[in-house]
Amino acid sequence: MIPRRRIASEIQDFKTSVRGITERSERYGFQRSFEQGTSNSRGSRNAKWHDPRVAALYVEEAEGREERTVLSVVGMGGQGKTTLSKKVFDSKDIIGHFDCRVWITVSQSYEVEGLLRDMLPKIYKQEGDNPPSSIYQMDRGLLTDEVRKYLQKKRYVVVFDDVWNVHFWDDIEFSLQPLTQEQSLKLFNKKAFKFDYGGSCPKELIGIANEIVKKCKGLPLAIVAIGGLLSTREKNVFEWQRFRENLNFELMTDTHLIGIKEILCLSYDDLPYYLKSCLLYFGVYPEDFEVKSKRITRQWIAEGFVKEERGKTMDEVAEGYITELIHRSMVQVSSLRIDGKAKGCRVHDQIRDMILQKNKYFYFCKHISDDGQTSLGGIFRRLSITTIDDVFRECINGSHVRSLFCFGNKEISTSFSREIPTKYRLFKVLDFEDFLMKNIPNNLGNFIHLKYLSFKSSNSGVKVPKPIGMLQNLETLVVRGEYFMELPKEISKLRKLRHLIGHRLSLIQLKDGIGEMKSLQTLRRVSLDMDGAAEVIKGFGKLKLIRDLGLLEVHKENERIFSSSINEMQHLEKLRVFNFKYNNFVDLNLISPPTMLQKLILNGRLKEFPEWMFALQNLTVLRLVCPYSVKDSLQSLKSMQHLLILLLDLSMYKGLHLHFQDGWFQKLKELRVDHSYKLREIIIDKGSMPSLKTLSLMRLFNLKNIPTGIQHLEKLEELWIAGVDDEFGERSSTEDWNWIMDHGANIYSKDFNKIKKSRT
Repeated sequence: MIPRRRIASEIQDFKTSVRGITERSERYGFQRSFEQGTSNSRGSRNAKWHDPRVAALYVEEAEGREERTVLSVVGMGGQGKTTLSKKVFDSKDIIGHFDCRVWITVSQSYEVEGLLRDMLPKIYKQEGDNPPSSIYQMDRGLLTDEVRKYLQKKRYVVVFDDVWNVHFWDDIEFSLQPLTQEQSLKLFNKKAFKFDYGGSCPKELIGIANEIVKKCKGLPLAIVAIGGLLSTREKNVFEWQRFRENLNFELMTDTHLIGIKEILCLSYDDLPYYLKSCLLYFGVYPEDFEVKSKRITRQWIAEGFVKEERGKTMDEVAEGYITELIHRSMVQVSSLRIDGKAKGCRVHDQIRDMILQKNKYFYFCKHISDDGQTSLGGIFRRLSITTIDDVFRECINGSHVRSLFCFGNKEISTSFSREIPTKYRLFKVLDFEDFLMKNIPNNLGNFIHLKYLSFKSSNSGVKVPKPIGMLQNLETLVVRGEYFMELPKEISKLRKLRHLIGHRLSLIQLKDGIGEMKSLQTLRRVSLDMDGAAEVIKGFGKLKLIRDLGLLEVHKENERIFSSSINEMQHLEKLRVFNFKYNNFVDLNLISPPTMLQKLILNGRLKEFPEWMFALQNLTVLRLVCPYSVKDSLQSLKSMQHLLILLLDLSMYKGLHLHFQDGWFQKLKELRVDHSYKLREIIIDKGSMPSLKTLSLMRLFNLKNIPTGIQHLEKLEELWIAGVDDEFGERSSTEDWNWIMDHGANIYSKDFNKIKKSRT
């Protein structure tokens, strides 16, 4: 299906005029509902709402036309430009027509080099490759050449979202119209009554609802904000009349934009006190930045925004705060975990503007940019910088600053990193996760109030200094970077540390001192590939509160100590063991079933599946390398009916077939079959995996065809294909192929057009 775009007469001489929106809706099947707002492709639990304006993004395209075409979607903030464009971008018609699709967020202050660096990894991913490690050292010319090399002789669609500069696009415009009153009411009811009345407005409130919706002037953002606010109020005439009378819409007669700000401020004022500071915290991050939920919630905890609740950890309480902000439509979900909870979040541009105004009013946060301009003066508690050292020094004298955030993937000089602990002794949060550090300052121990510390190393051989042991209040330590990093034994003095996360951390200096860090709940990517690792592993057994454990290279000689330590972890929810060495077999059968385990990753060579694995009733995510003979083991896996994600690495498997039988994996939503030179066929019986939404076939070099019986996967939304046999498409059965094309599942593959051509 060819995508349709409005082409201005002065740019393109199209012979066919634009047809009516209703006609196009019917032609393209856009009666299917979709989410209003950002959502993960795997779906959402929210009710769905159809916006008829999406069909207007499709217009007739001239036959045989090959030159590049530009389509601009313009309109005021809050009209739904991004939402509608994303719907078209993700449609099967677009995916089927283009070899490459890239979505880029531009923002107000953009650099061309930054856009190209953002674009390249996404292009490489679709080609099944990894971007070069030198991408951040490339200049504009090299970046342009690299992009051109990949896009030449391809059909591609590139979306530039959130363009502020009017000169960025000057070719063609599509002006997005406001919603009608009827459409507005449907959206309002979806938000205001999502928890009751079946998503419909009760009769006694219809009149008031109409009056409120009219004030929103067809702007989806305003409707969503008001609906989210009213979803938390009592559903009675008195409450709603009082709400309507108190609304201040005088400014609406001047401009829609001011009206939106009034509504958003009203939504902010309606927040419980404990959520207001949490929402303002999103203003710390740069525009259009995807904020990982765990990152911001742990910073909330460090700031003291999160209050203890009986029977819950602080992280669980903070996660509830995120959920409440989402339900109130103040925060958008940008990516989802498999359990449906938010993995990443963003705030709408208009909401961010409101947040920045509040930040200025409350002296909540100060921003410093490369040009030296600051967002406000006066006494402030938080500093967010995207600048070089000299500008920072000139702009700030921050004895009152409590939290520092650095963004921009720039490198901090050694002198500057040493200067920070001298001037800023009262920090609670220090976030250098998006800056590069050559060295970690030895005077790090000056931060005696520090609770959250993250940084990214740019060099090999970087050492964490011994004074880190003086940070007695530290709760979260995040160490990013590609290099091995050894932690000093003094880190065992951090008795309040709850989260220790790195890339390849060595704890060999701690020996069994790790067991003294009894508050640890997260310990990830610790390398055990060294002499003396047994003492460290033994210390793990004392971590009674540990919930998330990730280890590299558990040697066979330590398997008994390892099993004994795991058996002591009664709260363990996530276990990751990565053994990459060819002959490093580990027998895990000595482990007793960790009954709370929800996620298990065994990325190493197994002689057999551990028997205790089949007794895990709470397990939802399982990734493992299948042994030589998987037939009997796969039969056993079928009993794991709570699995939502199953990732099978077949690099050791010698079989030619995988057969998923009737009744297997009733709740499974994602299946990935990866890395085999032997596998020739996958068979899916009717009644197997009825809930599957995502199927990935990766590096199955001898797979000849689409899984037989794929038409039984009635809920399939995504099919990922990479590294398959050259004859893959030609050998696939006509019935299975036609089902994929007609069902509407999105197909992601750099070989898609080659496969499609082989079928025709």
